[in-house]
Amino acid sequence: MAKRSPDSDPDGVWRELAEMGLLGLLVPEEYGGAGAGLVEVGVVAEELGRALFAGPYLSTAVLAVNLLAAVDDPAQREAVLPEIAAGRTRVAVAFAEGGSTRPPATPATSAAGSGTALLTGEKRFVLDADTADLLYVLATAEDGSGIFAVDPTGPGVTVEPMTTVDLSRRLCAVRLSGAPATAVGAAGGGVTALTDALDRSAVALLGEQAGAARCAMEMARDYAKTRYQFGRAIGSFQAVKHMCADMLLEAESAVSAARHVAAAAADGSQGWLADLALAQAYCSDAFVFVGATNIQVHGGIGFTWEHPAHRYLRRARSDAQLFGSPSWHRERYLREIGA
Repeated sequence: MAKRSPDSDPDGVWRELAEMGLLGLLVPEEYGGAGAGLVEVGVVAEELGRALFAGPYLSTAVLAVNLLAAVDDPAQREAVLPEIAAGRTRVAVAFAEGGSTRPPATPATSAAGSGTALLTGEKRFVLDADTADLLYVLATAEDGSGIFAVDPTGPGVTVEPMTTVDLSRRLCAVRLSGAPATAVGAAGGGVTALTDALDRSAVALLGEQAGAARCAMEMARDYAKTRYQFGRAIGSFQAVKHMCADMLLEAESAVSAARHVAAAAADGSQGWLADLALAQAYCSDAFVFVGATNIQVHGGIGFTWEHPAHRYLRRARSDAQLFGSPSWHRERYLREIGA
């Protein structure tokens, strides 16, 4: 079903995901969801990654739900979570500014006024903002950073798709000029809540990377078994064998890392944030390596637009920067272990 998404009705695919209960996996049962955990989400993410699913699953069913779990706003949860689980509402979370894909310590986007605040600023690399029904924006108010709900079609809001290497992953710039907004949760804890939501949502990103890397590896393996040159399958040549073996090692290691972090996060294991940082760095590099080597195994046909190989490398490059670069995660790992 996920494989149909690029060439079929995206709304129909989204409805099917809702009917299967996949949009409400993280949503508590009291709000119409399954009340499942990060391990289950990781399994789904692996399969969506294999198909390079282009819908807003990560932004809506994972990041937005985790953000609502991190902020103390029962009214907002009651209003939004059932709609997400039913597939009726798509949510985008806007936090990155400038050239960074991490939330800033002090957001430059400002929220002025009490009650209905007015937001001014620009957010970049916002996942699926152009298809969202609701935006959650990280901004700085008088009492510190906070999360604000914004209507993406309302006054003072401009959503512009960004040109990126991965055409299957929608990233947008969101410009706010006195946009009316409603505070979500208590003031002063916006950055903390957003960081916690990103950490837990990264489990799904790891699953996506691992699943896609495994699929790209299998694509190269199958081609090496069926492509004949000089009277024999190219997979019988030692150089190609080595490439396929290296791809298998990286893909399987990425799967192991992603599943370990999902289990550690679900259990709240001590030190799981260090494991997360290391896994995010490793899975990013592994997916890029497998995606590039897949193209190399395919040779000339792997460089063509019509062949799917380039799509996996494009997604690998995009995923590697989505919630912070591999180098940022390595530095975080050192901080987490006290080095």
